[in-house]
Amino acid sequence: MSKGLLIVLSGPSGCGKGTIVQEILKDGDCAVSVSATTRSPREGEVDHVRYHFITKEEFERRIAHDGLLEYAEYCDNYYGTPRAEVEAIRASGKHVILEIEVQGAFQVRERCPEAILVFTIPPSIAELRRRLEKRGTESAEVVEKRIARAQEELPLAKHYDYVVLNDALEDAVADFRSIIRTETMRPNQIDWNRLDWNL
Repeated sequence: MSKGLLIVLSGPSGCGKGTIVQEILKDGDCAVSVSATTRSPREGEVDHVRYHFITKEEFERRIAHDGLLEYAEYCDNYYGTPRAEVEAIRASGKHVILEIEVQGAFQVRERCPEAILVFTIPPSIAELRRRLEKRGTESAEVVEKRIARAQEELPLAKHYDYVVLNDALEDAVADFRSIIRTETMRPNQIDWNRLDWNL
């Protein structure tokens, strides 16, 4: 069994990252890791489902022992991706998708150079604004902040391995599947022991 891929997916808020991931998970060969955080659970949240809720001391211990692939501090709380969980999923042969921001993506690349970085973009700023406004979950001020953030992030896409245009969802999902298929054909992903070549 070959080791699963580690795929990082980034992109502006509202560009459809979560929807793409949900469609890819239906294929059965990918998984998402559960993030760790020091914030308190919100109403209805269950430990170990979307987040591992841990203490600040435990989180900082993991930082000190290189136990996180990436992490950030936001509003006095830590958020991060546990290395051991990601490696366990990959060892099972499944691909791991991390849906994280640009800064976290570059941390993952530094700690795990074989990670595949994918950036998804909407067809235009106008379309991104339309999608954000259609959600109806944020004020006009917050929408404009998200647009400004997107304009800061977009130039960083050139440092990624792939860019997926999310104009039509089915095309974006097909492109993402193509990336996975292409990457699994690299020599370092082939399980040579299964082949009768006496290599």
